[in-house]
Amino acid sequence: MTELPLVLLHAFPLDARMWNAVREPLASHLRVITPDQRGLGRSPLPDSEREPSLEDAARDVVVLLDRLELDRVVLGGCSMGGYLAMAVLRLAPERIGGLVLIDTKATADTPEAAQTRLDVAKRVDDEGIQGWLVEANLPNLLAGSTREQCPDVVETVREIIESQPPEGISWTALALRARPDSLDLLREAKVPALVVVGEEDAITPVTAANEMVEAMPGATLVVLPGAGHLTPLEDPAGVIEAILSWYPATHEK
Repeated sequence: MTELPLVLLHAFPLDARMWNAVREPLASHLRVITPDQRGLGRSPLPDSEREPSLEDAARDVVVLLDRLELDRVVLGGCSMGGYLAMAVLRLAPERIGGLVLIDTKATADTPEAAQTRLDVAKRVDDEGIQGWLVEANLPNLLAGSTREQCPDVVETVREIIESQPPEGISWTALALRARPDSLDLLREAKVPALVVVGEEDAITPVTAANEMVEAMPGATLVVLPGAGHLTPLEDPAGVIEAILSWYPATHEK
C-alpha cells in the first residue's frame, strides 16, 4: 500500500505559512506539499487579460502536480483553499484521490458577499492593504478565545496578511466572488473526504460543513471546539489528529 501525497492549499488573505504548525508533524507520516496560490506569498501573479478566476488558479495546481510528477494526490484546503480544491476537482477529477476540506463551504457567494469582495478589491487598488485589511479580517478569522488568549497566533496572522502583495489580494478577491456552487460537484465525487471545521467558525460555520458531509456519502466530519475559521493555526494538534486518523481511507492499492 502506498499513501498518496497530501497537497494543502491556504486560506485568504494568507499564504502557505498558515500551515507551518501542522506541516512538519504531518510530514513525518506523509509527503506534504503546501504551495502559495498565484499572487500571494512567494507565488507571482501572471500577466493576463483574463477576468480573475479560480479556474486559472486550479490550472496552476495541476501544473504543479505535473511538475512534481504526481498522478494523484489527496487535495486539501482551508477556506479559499477549499474553494480552490473544488475548482481542481471540477477541472481534473482524475488527479484527486481524496479531499480534506477545512473551514470552507461548497456554496457560491451571496450577492452581498460578492459585493463585499468587489469593494475589497477596489479599496486595495485605491489604498493598498496596510492599516485596514488585517483589522477587517481578524475578528472573523479567529475565535474570540483565540484573539484573547493566543497573542502569538494573532500576531502570526497579522504578519502573514500584511506581507501579501496588494495586486494578489485584489485578483483573488475578484476570483472568489465568481466561483460557482460546488455541492453537485461534491455529490458526484467518488473519493474519500474529510471535513474539518472550528466550532466557532463565523465565516463557514458547522452548518456549512454538515452540508458538504451530507453531499458526500461516507465523508468524515470533525468539529474542533474553541476554534474559529483558521483551525490549522488555532488548533493544529486537532487538525493533525483529524488528518492522520482519517488518512488510511486514502490508501492506494
